[in-house]
Amino acid sequence: MASLKDVARLASVSLMTVSRAINSPELLKPETLKQVQQAIDALNYVPDFSARKIRGKSSRISTVGVLALDTATTPFSVEMILSIEQTARQFGWSSFVVNITSNGDYDRAIRQLLSQRPDGIIYTTMGLREVTIPESLHKSRLVLANCVSQNKQFPTYIPDDFNGQYKAVCRLIEKGYRKPLCLYIPKDTLAGKTRREAVQAAWSKANLPLESLMQYHLESGDEHYIDVIELIDSHCQNGQPDFDVVICGNDRIAFLAYQVLLSKGLRIPEDIAVLGYDNMIGVGELFYPPLSTVVLPHYQLGQEAALHIIEERSHCDTQYVACDLLERKSF
Repeated sequence: MASLKDVARLASVSLMTVSRAINSPELLKPETLKQVQQAIDALNYVPDFSARKIRGKSSRISTVGVLALDTATTPFSVEMILSIEQTARQFGWSSFVVNITSNGDYDRAIRQLLSQRPDGIIYTTMGLREVTIPESLHKSRLVLANCVSQNKQFPTYIPDDFNGQYKAVCRLIEKGYRKPLCLYIPKDTLAGKTRREAVQAAWSKANLPLESLMQYHLESGDEHYIDVIELIDSHCQNGQPDFDVVICGNDRIAFLAYQVLLSKGLRIPEDIAVLGYDNMIGVGELFYPPLSTVVLPHYQLGQEAALHIIEERSHCDTQYVACDLLERKSF
């Protein structure tokens, strides 16, 4: 296994410089830092943070624990975990993940997490939701990513769903669409409610009548995605759609919308345009034509949460991370 001396020798720098590259990279010149990082990568050097803690040679945060509710096991949001790990590693810190596998698994997961004595904890969820933070975590340095707490007493990073949806609909209006069929995610979700409000706000801003919005929320549960078929059918009397664009609550709804529209001989976007939401990893470009969608910033959420701990940020409010429109070929 490579040592600190091996890294210093390969990078042609001192041991102190290597130590600074790992613990205080901001103190080094960019070219020197790059030189050391290349040596670390070439030797696959792994800093021994646990030994450093035992020796008492550093008082800085060295370990970030991640409490993951459906996050690490769901391909749509696994980028959050990846970004936390990569950000921690970039600054010479370590990270570990404890998964919550069911509602009855909280106590076990939290005991396992706290037993590792992390210097900071990031609570993540798949899908924006409200969570109740157990008392046992209240004294920890805790950051929420992609979720909010009921009392809002913890620093929080969530997607800016309102502005993401608002700007995307403004773009549709700019391109001349006036008869949208809106198929939202369930109304009891935080994102479902916010995105509907954003669509209506963009419509009102353009002085367009709200009654021209044909709006539906799917019921909760994956089994209700199939309801998209009936909803689109109900707006295609005698094979003629009474809408010119389908605004989809997520890319899974868009996937079904594509199938229904194409099965009716309708062309996308020549006859009907489609707008998704989420930018499902590895999926959007496989639509034909490629799906235009709003990007959920999973990577940035994890990164900002990790930096909150690393940089010892002091704020305890909610920070909104931008959701950008990724315009492909579906409108």
